[in-house]
Amino acid sequence: MSILSSRRARTAVVAVAAGALALAGCSNGDSGGGKDKSKSKNKEEAAAQSAAVKMGTAQDSTGPAEEVTGARPGGTIQVYEEDDFSHLDPGQIYVSDAGLLSKLIFRGLTTYKEDDKGALTVVGDLATDPGKVSDGGRTWTYTLKDGIKDETGHVIGSADIRHTFERLYDPFITDGPSFIQQWLSGTGTTYRKAYAGPFKGKHLPDTVLATPDDKTVVFHFKDAQPDLPQALAMAGYSVVPEKTDTKAKYDTKPVAVGPYKISEFKAGKSVKLVKNTAWDPKSDPMRHQYVDGFTIDINHDDEDQTKTILADRGDARNAIMMTGQVATTQVQKVVSDAAAMKRTIQGYAPYVWQMNFNMDRIKDKKIRDAITYAMPSTAVYKADGGAYGGEVANSLMSPTTPGYQKDYDPFDRAKHPNGDIAKAKKLIEEAGAKGKKIVYAYSNIPVRQQQAVLIENALTKIGLDVQKKEVDAATWYEQVGKVDNGYDIYMTGWGQDWSSASTVFPPLYDGKQIQDGASNYSHINDDHVNSEIQRILKITDNAEATKAWTALNQYISEKANPAAPIYYTKTFQIAGTNVGGLRYSTVTSYTDPTRVFLKS
Repeated sequence: MSILSSRRARTAVVAVAAGALALAGCSNGDSGGGKDKSKSKNKEEAAAQSAAVKMGTAQDSTGPAEEVTGARPGGTIQVYEEDDFSHLDPGQIYVSDAGLLSKLIFRGLTTYKEDDKGALTVVGDLATDPGKVSDGGRTWTYTLKDGIKDETGHVIGSADIRHTFERLYDPFITDGPSFIQQWLSGTGTTYRKAYAGPFKGKHLPDTVLATPDDKTVVFHFKDAQPDLPQALAMAGYSVVPEKTDTKAKYDTKPVAVGPYKISEFKAGKSVKLVKNTAWDPKSDPMRHQYVDGFTIDINHDDEDQTKTILADRGDARNAIMMTGQVATTQVQKVVSDAAAMKRTIQGYAPYVWQMNFNMDRIKDKKIRDAITYAMPSTAVYKADGGAYGGEVANSLMSPTTPGYQKDYDPFDRAKHPNGDIAKAKKLIEEAGAKGKKIVYAYSNIPVRQQQAVLIENALTKIGLDVQKKEVDAATWYEQVGKVDNGYDIYMTGWGQDWSSASTVFPPLYDGKQIQDGASNYSHINDDHVNSEIQRILKITDNAEATKAWTALNQYISEKANPAAPIYYTKTFQIAGTNVGGLRYSTVTSYTDPTRVFLKS
């Protein structure tokens, strides 16, 4: 999600990430002015991504992966990134930049195979299949493939899988997913009280997580968990071999199990990947090792990335974007150039960018409603790529999420896509909040800076005194993820981790999950919401559960309003002319890095 989780969304990602002030006013089209000669992705295409994934067989789980047409070996892929990777430790990965990198260097029990239409099948990765279920869905058994090694030559065994999950209970792990820990040991933050981690020599009881032999792993859950194979495919559950685990230091020097390994890491500057010679393609159902390596250079914003790759000179001919987007100022230039469009990919990403209200500080719902009505959604998404970067959000649910309702519009976005200042101003007056100081935190990347000006102007018009606080993008989610963060409002992007609203509402709105590093950014703690989340999570019928999540979305929006939906995101990326194998991935919401190659 999530991966842009994204909390998995983090830069042009986190699903995200322009003069934005000028751009928003100079165009009579969507981004960049004029009429686009190409179509951006729409909600109908997004709806296709809400389909349930298929469960693969043992045969589907074998390697090697299906060859990419025209692929040849050799060369180095150049990657330009805006920000440093938030984490390299799999257990800490929950945003898109590191999630993409994980596809190249890590492996977990399961993964996804994706066809050219974006249809997904869950298959075994380190395991021989997506899992064998028993006991009414409460017990899942995995058998490991033979002889899979990490970069040191160590053969991955069941003890490594057990260690991978046990270390997630240790206090130093704060930023990764917590689905499986909660399913095993308790909802919200209570799982941390059940077990303190493996570094003091103790293990989870066999009644929770068992390893009866070197190749078998058994998960025992209190309730049925039909989505376990999808959860296990998340980057945050990739294997961390026990012998080479350095705890907090692992975040700067992880051990690879995938086709590439880190040969050089310069924090804030660059990451270099080379082939992992211990990787065996015969064991891997979805990854390739066509190129010799990847050179990832940090500190290139979307404008720089787009202009450099569009110019197509030198290393840029071999370049791809990871979480970068075609810059707003360059969209029209790209879509008007047929040759340039041939080296782009597009997709409807699963992220909702929303303005979170710190409900510990903004306790009056009228103020939260006023800010929601005031949000200049059209101007904000135009600053992030126009029609190719996003569109106005009518709901806290994304069009890619099962249960999304395109006609559900509690804040009248259809009639006022750029905000209803008059209505918002009236609510501020009713609340007696005219002149109230609002601390607005935003990331220090260009698109967020430009959006901040637009949002500040709107909130000033309704009578609020906006105090802007700029935050380093590299630690954005860590900062706003603190319970005592000192901010009133702040934007985050969140997308489903798999095709279910169960990966949206529990992490974002369950009051029992409030803690530093968790994703309940608004600190909502509503008894009805909390109880409904637990009730719905126990529903095993997908259609019934989807209906219940939809109803809960309406309650949260209308009765609590912890966050203002602003815009849905789309992906629009460009690569160099020498790059082959380009494809939008519905798993990562960006270019699929596991299949690219160099044509010459």
